[in-house]
Amino acid sequence: MSASSQIPGSRFGTGNNSRPSSKDGPKKNIWSSMLDSVANGKRLPEKNLLILGGTPESQREFLDTLAADSSDPSLSNEKRKGRVPPVANQFALGYTYQDVLDADHEDTLARVSAYLLSEPSLSFAPLLKPLLTPQSIPETLVVILLDWSDPWTWIRRLREWVRLLRHVLISLDDETKIVMEENLTEWRDRKRGMDPSSGGAQGFTSSGGPVTIPLGPGEWDEGLGIPMCVVCQGADKIEKLEKDHGWHEEQFDFILQFMRTLLLKHGASLIYTTPFLANSLQSLIHSSLGIHSLLKRQSLKHNVIDRDKILVPSNWDSWGKIRIIREGFDMEGVSTAWSIEIQDLPEPLTNGVDDSKPEDPITNAMDDGTSAVAIFEQTITDPKRDTSMAHPGSQRNGNKVEVDTSEMQSFLTKQLEVLEQLKADDEKDRAAKKVPQLEMSPLDDNGRVNEHIGPVQFNMGGIQVDADDMLRKLKEREASRAQRKETLTSSAGDEKAHNQALANFFAGLVKKPGASPRGSPSA
Repeated sequence: MSASSQIPGSRFGTGNNSRPSSKDGPKKNIWSSMLDSVANGKRLPEKNLLILGGTPESQREFLDTLAADSSDPSLSNEKRKGRVPPVANQFALGYTYQDVLDADHEDTLARVSAYLLSEPSLSFAPLLKPLLTPQSIPETLVVILLDWSDPWTWIRRLREWVRLLRHVLISLDDETKIVMEENLTEWRDRKRGMDPSSGGAQGFTSSGGPVTIPLGPGEWDEGLGIPMCVVCQGADKIEKLEKDHGWHEEQFDFILQFMRTLLLKHGASLIYTTPFLANSLQSLIHSSLGIHSLLKRQSLKHNVIDRDKILVPSNWDSWGKIRIIREGFDMEGVSTAWSIEIQDLPEPLTNGVDDSKPEDPITNAMDDGTSAVAIFEQTITDPKRDTSMAHPGSQRNGNKVEVDTSEMQSFLTKQLEVLEQLKADDEKDRAAKKVPQLEMSPLDDNGRVNEHIGPVQFNMGGIQVDADDMLRKLKEREASRAQRKETLTSSAGDEKAHNQALANFFAGLVKKPGASPRGSPSA
C-alpha cells in the first residue's frame, strides 16, 4: 500500500510540475517580448558631445547657449533652470547631460551626454579612448571651443587638439576603425549635417539617376572619422579689437580664410557666437547629431557676410568660396603645411618657445615660416606682445618682451653706487664753478640800502607810522621785559635764601643741649 500510494503520488507530482511549465513557458516569453518592445519604444536615443578647449566658464556658456530655447516665451525661467543638470568640469574630464525636447516641450527627442576637457594634454588621452566605441562613434560629435579674446592662438590650439584626437583614434581597435571609416564615408557622401534643401553630394538627380559630385581640392583630406564643429565664442569682442588695437577687415578676413581652409580638410563646420544673442548654434549641433524635431523643421543656412555671425556648415565650403573673400591668400601652402604639422604628438600650450628642446623638422619649419601656425601668427599677432612698433630694435631680439631682473638688494646696492658717483660729480662741478656774487648785497651793507630806500612808513588806522621807529620801540620793550624778568627771578631767589637762613637759625636753637622751650618748668 505504501509503495502503491507513493507511485501515484510521484506520478501526480511529476505531472503537476511538468504541466504548468509547459503552459507558463510560452506566456513568459510573450510577456518578456512585450516588455522589451515597450522598453525599446520608450528608450531615448543617446548622443555624445565631446567638448574640447575653453575654460570651465566658457564651457558652461556654451552649454547654456545650446540649451537655450527662445521659441516658447511662456516657459518660465524657473522651469528652464529646474531642468538644467549640474555641470562637473573643474578637474580633468567633466560630464553633464541635456535632454532635447520637441517644439511643444512634451516629448524628449534625445539625451545628449557632454564630456568636457580643457587642456590638450597627452596624459588625458586614456580618458578619451573609452568614449569612442563602435556603438558611440556614429552618435558622437567633437566640438572645439575658441574665444575671440585671443584669436592669435586659434591655429595653435586647433593643431594641438587635432593631434590629440589623431593620437587617440589611431590607438583604437580594428573594429572601431572600421566603424569610423563607415561614419566618415557617410558624412562625406550623404552630407548629413546640411540642410537637405541646399543639396548634397547625392542630392542632384538626373534622368540616369543620382549624380555624385567629386570632391574639390582640399576637401576631406584629413578626415578624422568623427564629425567636428569649431565654435568661436565672444564675437562681440571683434569691435573691441577694431577700436582698441587697430584691427581692420584684412585681419578678420585672413582669420576667416585660414580657419575655413583648415576645417575644410576635416569636413568640419564653423560658427561664431555672441552671448545673449540668438544664433544657429543649437540647430547646427542638433543637425550634426542627427536630432530633428517632428513638429518644427529647422533650416540651417550658411552666413559668410556678417563677420560676427559666421556660419559655415559641413560639406558646404570650397576653395572657390574661400578665395573670393580676399585675394592673395595661399590656400595650397597652408593646406600642405597643415597636413604635415598634425602628424606629430600634441605639445603643451605655452606662450613662448622653449630653447632647451632639440630641433626637429617641425621646429625648423616654424623657424623658416613654412609652418601653418607660423604663417598665421606672423600676420595675427598678440597686441600685448607685439613691441616692434614701439621699439624698432626689438626685431633683432625676436620681439621678446621678457627682461632679466636682479635681486632687490643687489639692485639697490648698484643704485647706491650710482647715486654716490653722481653726488661726487656734482660736488666737483660745484667746486670748479664759483658762485658769482653781486657787487652790492643787501645783507652786506644795510646802510647803503637805507640811503637809497629812505624811511619806511605805513598807515595804521589813519596814522602814519615809521617802521624803523616802531621796530626800535619793539626791541626796547622786549629788552625791558627780559631785564624785569631777570630782576624778579633774582629777588625771588634772595627771598628764598633769607627764609632758609631763618629756618636754619631756629632749628639750631632747638637742637642746643640744655635748652628748653620758653615757659617750660625747670627740672
